Order: sequence, then C-alpha cells, then structure tokens
Amino acid sequence: MERLGTGIGWRPEIADAVERMPGIDWVEAVAENVCPGHLPESLVRLRERGVTVIPHGVSLGLGGAERPDAGRLTALAERVQALGAPLVTEHIAFVRAGGPLTASPRLEAGHLLPVPRTRDALDVLCENVRIAQDALPVPLAVENIAALISWPGEEMTEGQFLYELADRTGVRLLIDVANLHTNHVNRGEDPAKALAELPLEAIAYVHVAGGFEREGVWHDSHAHAVPQPVLDILTDLASRVTPPGVLLERDENFPEPGELERELGAIRGALEKGAVEREVNERRAPAEGAALGGLASAERSSWGSRPRETPRAAQVPRETPTRDGAASAEAASEAAGLEGASPEAAPAAGAERARTESTPPTAPPASTTHPAETAVDTPPRDGTVRAEAVTDPARQRLALAQASLLSALVAGTPVPEGFDRVRLGVQARALAGKRADVVAKVAPELPVILGNGYRRAFLGYSHGHPMTDGYRRDALDFAGYLLAGDRLEDARVRAELQEWWLERSGPKPRSRRPGVRLARATRRVLLRR
Repeated sequence: MERLGTGIGWRPEIADAVERMPGIDWVEAVAENVCPGHLPESLVRLRERGVTVIPHGVSLGLGGAERPDAGRLTALAERVQALGAPLVTEHIAFVRAGGPLTASPRLEAGHLLPVPRTRDALDVLCENVRIAQDALPVPLAVENIAALISWPGEEMTEGQFLYELADRTGVRLLIDVANLHTNHVNRGEDPAKALAELPLEAIAYVHVAGGFEREGVWHDSHAHAVPQPVLDILTDLASRVTPPGVLLERDENFPEPGELERELGAIRGALEKGAVEREVNERRAPAEGAALGGLASAERSSWGSRPRETPRAAQVPRETPTRDGAASAEAASEAAGLEGASPEAAPAAGAERARTESTPPTAPPASTTHPAETAVDTPPRDGTVRAEAVTDPARQRLALAQASLLSALVAGTPVPEGFDRVRLGVQARALAGKRADVVAKVAPELPVILGNGYRRAFLGYSHGHPMTDGYRRDALDFAGYLLAGDRLEDARVRAELQEWWLERSGPKPRSRRPGVRLARATRRVLLRR
C-alpha cells in the first residue's frame, strides 16, 4: 500500500488554509462535491505540488440490498481519473431503501446507516464490493461507520465482519478511530477488541475526527475538536501496526488554521507514542514471537496485491465431517451460501481477473452462522451456479429489513421488532436535523427568505415527507409544500419563495430579459382578473 503520510479533509471553506499548512502530504475530497470537468483551483494547485488527492464517496450505499448503481460507479470512476488518485474510498453503510425489491416507495436516508452484521448482509456486501471493484480503475477501500443504533440478532462483531469482508474480496479498509469511539459509547463495543480482530494488514489509511456527547449519546459531528479518547484509540492502533496514512476530518464549524494545525500535531504525537509502544513490545517478544511477526509482516506486504477469493458459486463444495458425522456448518455454508460478482459488472474489455481463495495466517474468531438457503434455479450447462441466484434471496430479506428500519426513521412507521425505541427516536431527530442543515447549505436562499422560521417549518415538513431523491429535490419539494397550502402568512415571504421556486423548478432558469419579465408580469395581472 502506498505510504500517504499525514493529511486533512479538503473542504471549500478551508481550501486556502489547507494550501498554506505545513506538513500536509495528502488530502481527501468528498467525491460527490467534485466536478471532473471543473476541478476546484485549490485542488489543481495541490496536485501540481505533488499532494495526493483521494476521492471519498458517500452515496454508493454498498451495504444496501440493491446492487450498486452503474451511473454512480461511472461518476466515481470519472472523479478518480480526474484527480489522478491512487485509491478511492467509500463506506460500509446503506443510504437508501425501498424500491423494486420491496414493492414500496424508495426512501433516501441522507445519512450513512449501519449494516446488520449478519451472514445475509455480508454476502450481499461482498458481491456489491466486487461489482464496485470491477468498475473502478484503482483499488477500493471501505470505511467502518459510526452508529447510534444496533441491529437485533447480529451474528458477528465489527472486527469479525470486517475481517471476513477483506478476506473474501481483497478490499482494503479505511479505519475511522472516531467511529470506533462512537460505537463504544453508543453500542458498548470495545475499541481494543475491534482492533485485535481487524486484519491490520488490509488498512489503507485512518480517519480521525471529533464529536460531542449529549445525554449519553455520542454524535460523530466532524464539527468539534478531536477528543483524547479518540487519540488514545489511534495510539492503540499505531502500537499494533504503522498505518500508511492518517487524516483529520472536519466538515463544519471550522476553527482558525492554527487550531487545525494543533490537532494535526496531536495526531502525529499519538502516532509517535504508539510507535514507541510497538518497539517496546517487539523487544520484549521472545524469538518465536519475532519469527511469527516476520511471517505476519510478509502477509501484510502482500495483502493489497492478493487476488480475491474464487466466487463460491464456481467452487465445488466439500463436506467436512464433524465428530457426529454431519457436515460442518462452515462446509454447509460454502455449499449453499454462494456469492459472486454480477456478470453485468465485468469490464467491457479484458479478461476477468482471476479470483483464488486465500486464507490469512491467523483465522478470525469464530462467528455464529445460520443454515444457508439453497437457491431454486436451473444451473447453466457448465455446472456452475449463477451468483445472483443465491444472493437474491439474501437481498430480498435484507431489503425488507432495511426498508422497515428506514421507514420508521424518516416516515414515522412503527419501530421494527427488536430495536430500541428510545435510541431510534434519537436517530430520527438527528436525521431530520441533519436534513434541515444540508438543505440550508444546498439552498442557502431558503433560510434567508423564511428567516427564523426556516428550521421549524422544515422539521414540520420532514415528519410526513421523507426524502426520495436527494437534497436539491428535497429543497424544491419543501418550497412547493409551503406554497401549496396556507402555511405562509406573510405575503412578501410567499412572493419571494414562489419566485425562488419558479426559478429553479423548470427545465432551465427563467429568462431575466426585460421584455420577457414584462410579459410574465402582464400575464399574472390578466390571470387575476
């Protein structure tokens, strides 16, 4: 893996400051906020200086039940090429639900929501990751996310889930230590245990960010200073492995450049402290341990170039007798829980990359499995089983579960069985608040037109109107909602909002030529008579 060094998240609000900061080796830009044909001048200048720029996607929804959208993958690949990036990153999350798999309206979360750590979800995620890998021109790394809620009936820990994902697909990992802290506070998960279970050799780089705690819930805001517990987790990670790169994330409430530089200094200090601890531990290790460490180092150096596993759909399952003569659960899972990349995701040119199963030197802790489901499908004449035939039932189950959860969060439907109602309420309010904040950024005229009543009006709208097609569409729908009823008492505000909506709701902006504007005004007067 390429050594990246110390970096910071590039945002337009701090672009000038980032260019002037000493010791910045690389930056990360939100992929969806970059236009390939019109790169921000700041990013162009950074690239000309030799600073690596990595696009960080937020909208693929690799953890969702549907296969990744080809258009979104193409757009992400274009940004990779425009930035000359050696790597591209996304999240282990779902961001939308509903649609054809559930015969229900499609809903957008506007947020990264956690994937259940189950065999069904892992099978679907692995196939989605393979589809993305085949469509992208550079290696893919995926990030663990922060969560306010826990899925009932999970079958693996976070470390086990990530280990299997990396082992089965060869995907690299973007480890966010702030998210490990968030899940410690909100879900009672031990960061040290998660690090112990992770395939550290698969790490591409590390995120560090701040947040805040309110009423026992940690909010991963990316708008506050990095707290000491997050730095302690970074030190723990650095005591186990040298991460190729570490990046400070800040999305809003930007402090003075000097404060960001001090945070970067604290991050470097945490890394140095971890490196010292690692050296001490290595000196204490017996000769046998050092030999094993050499083997692990060799494995780490080869992880990124390892081919992905052979799709289990193309393997001949083997039965491994147990003490009572029955096939083991693992063999049964291999025999029936087949998965593979979707054929339509293969590149148009070039032969398909070979996928050979490879086992890391140390197996992950055992996790609970469930009886695999046999797909009812007619196999091709060559004897292989179509991958989709086996993952489709898992996708159906996952789609129903995710749609049920997201509908409860954004549309007010009943809370699914097994979830914490109080915690889901916290998550629902957080989603509505974030939605209001992002719409205010996408359409900054709305808070100006509506004044202090903007947030109250938007939260009232959001309760019965879930987002279905992104934040820009959401802003237009919100304005249309206010204009459709007697919700605006001030005639001036109503007139301004109507003008704003008309300007943006058509296929193209309305003409501002004096003759055209006069004709529109005349028509309005005649229609009132």
